[in-house]
Amino acid sequence: MNGTGSPARCSASLFAAALALLFGDGIAVTVIAAQPSIESPMIPIKSRVTDRVPGAKAPAGSTASNAAVTVGPSIAQQDNPSDLPPPRDWPAPVNDQEHRLFTLVDVLEYRPRTGGGESTNDYRWDIEGWYGGDYNRLWFKSEGQQDSAFKADYDVDFQLLYGRFIQKHYDFQIGPRVETQTFRGRNVTRGLGVIGIEGLVPYNYEFESALFIDQNGAVSARLSLTKDMLLTQRLILQTRFETNAAVQRVEEFTTGSGLNNLELGFRLRYEIPREFAPYVGISFDRSFGETATLVRQEGGDPSQIRFVVGVRAWF
Repeated sequence: MNGTGSPARCSASLFAAALALLFGDGIAVTVIAAQPSIESPMIPIKSRVTDRVPGAKAPAGSTASNAAVTVGPSIAQQDNPSDLPPPRDWPAPVNDQEHRLFTLVDVLEYRPRTGGGESTNDYRWDIEGWYGGDYNRLWFKSEGQQDSAFKADYDVDFQLLYGRFIQKHYDFQIGPRVETQTFRGRNVTRGLGVIGIEGLVPYNYEFESALFIDQNGAVSARLSLTKDMLLTQRLILQTRFETNAAVQRVEEFTTGSGLNNLELGFRLRYEIPREFAPYVGISFDRSFGETATLVRQEGGDPSQIRFVVGVRAWF
């Protein structure tokens, strides 16, 4: 018989070596070829795999003197960047704990009169903002106006509210409100508690609803809706709707029971930068029921059409 063995036996030996390389796990592998004949000695076939695991031991009885062959991923392959911890100075994946300050001057306008009366310096503002994070915020709101359809002379109020995120696009708000106005030649002031919800409803209408309870238990409510319609990237038409209602009559604050007023306004602004935009517009105001009667008694006009010019800004 030939000392080199038959081709079939050599193929079987190579096949056995390949299996050992494929299925071995961190253990030195030495495959002994099948003895081709009684006369020929056994020929060890050592694996040529170069990936080694330090300290690996060869199986008992192995004739390999340097048996540290690893079958599997190399050490370089095991150093996967996704398994490494991030550096200590990296920010959190979602930075929802940072506090920010935001202020919106939504309305700051001058309104020339179109009817009779003595006053010529009519104005209005509506400012709100918040400080806090994504979940908890401190809201501040201020609104004032002179000689509107709702009040005979002027009305100024300020609110300081705690806001809590309740679900996507909605904040629950609670806190105090202070309102002051003139009544028969003197200033009157009252404090109120506020409970409300502010957010964004479908079709991108921003809404604000609030329930007010004053120190004497009189209950009133307010609802406002605004929507921005982009005519171009910088020319924007804002629609604004607001209504007020009350349960009790409060004569000192020109408030009757039932529906107090409705206001519908259109303001066309041009954003020079995004943060600053002058605008012109028109506003329709009308008081109803007991409120309209109180406005007339104080010398006001319960139904008005006003042209407005002003600026809108945020920072």
